[in-house]
Amino acid sequence: MHLSFFTSDQQKEYIQQLEKAVQHFADRAAELDETGSFPFQNIEKLKKLGYTKRTLPKEYGGGGGTLMDYLLCQETIARYCGATALSIGWHVGIVLEIAEKQQWEKRKLHTLFEAVAQGALVNRAATEPQTGSPTRGGRPGTTAAHKNGGWVLNGRKTFTTLAPVLDIFLVSAWIEKEEKVGWFYVKRDTPGVFIDETWDMIAMQGTGSHDLVLKDVLLAADDLVEYSESRTKKSGWLLHIPATYIGMAGAARNEAVQFAKSYSPNSLEGPIGQLPNVKRLIGEMDIELSQARHFLYSVAEKWEKTGDHGLLKEMGAVKYCVTNAAISIVDKAMRVVGARSLQRDNPLQRYYRDVRAGLHNPPMDDSVIAMYAKEALE
Repeated sequence: MHLSFFTSDQQKEYIQQLEKAVQHFADRAAELDETGSFPFQNIEKLKKLGYTKRTLPKEYGGGGGTLMDYLLCQETIARYCGATALSIGWHVGIVLEIAEKQQWEKRKLHTLFEAVAQGALVNRAATEPQTGSPTRGGRPGTTAAHKNGGWVLNGRKTFTTLAPVLDIFLVSAWIEKEEKVGWFYVKRDTPGVFIDETWDMIAMQGTGSHDLVLKDVLLAADDLVEYSESRTKKSGWLLHIPATYIGMAGAARNEAVQFAKSYSPNSLEGPIGQLPNVKRLIGEMDIELSQARHFLYSVAEKWEKTGDHGLLKEMGAVKYCVTNAAISIVDKAMRVVGARSLQRDNPLQRYYRDVRAGLHNPPMDDSVIAMYAKEALE
């Protein structure tokens, strides 16, 4: 499904190798969903494949991967395990973002990249119980206070994806004396850092998005790596969210097509794929899938070539359109398969729940729609 979007032979070769290596992720996806466990084996496999270093700059031993590399990989992994794709996507994307922006102090940047080169995993911790999504602009309840020339952090973060295996947390906190939001570099083994295993959702259960708890965590002065207000440079890395969800939708489409080609009730002389209504649903799925993927990759390619901040609106629209298309495609796949799609051992019921989670990843639908309406009316 992704062949027409390759931009180089090298990229094509890598992603084909990746796909071959991750196909077995599908064998564990149901267990992750049913037991609420974490895909430790999948993450280790991706480490061995070098995927956790795919966007790390080459001078640090990484792949120096581009945005297009990253998104094509995310879609590929998601076809076999959406939870694994979304989880590792945050790490790989954050490395890409930081590498592109180059806004950190050089020594700290080197510290992070050296850690990633050695296999460390990183994610931002921003969401909190009282503030909701950080994209809404709420002030963090997590605090950072000056102490002995350094910092002391206290607070709780929710939705900390990859929590069971993260080595580094980039934590947003309110600095009272400065009246600013700062981002702090927090290592997992720092005293006062705890994981509270709270994650219990009907969707994306395998992401291990537990709470991060910080109790009198002492940090050095240079562990303040950036201020929120200084994060003016934008990156296209959040497009990994729609890439992941359209990957799952592609898996649902494949499941439905295979069923339509093989299921033959005794009321028919052949499989149900010959029925006009089934053909229509399959055709609609493929059109929606093609439309969503063209929008995603055309904007990604343009961003890669220009870095034009005028594309930020389109990037929001990509997330809105592609995520909603994924929901529609899975719904149609289930209509093809019928009641069997609701059986617990059928992956379609898992796709149905998992793609709904995309509605709650940033940016939210209402904010994207409001942005377009505001521009039109002004």
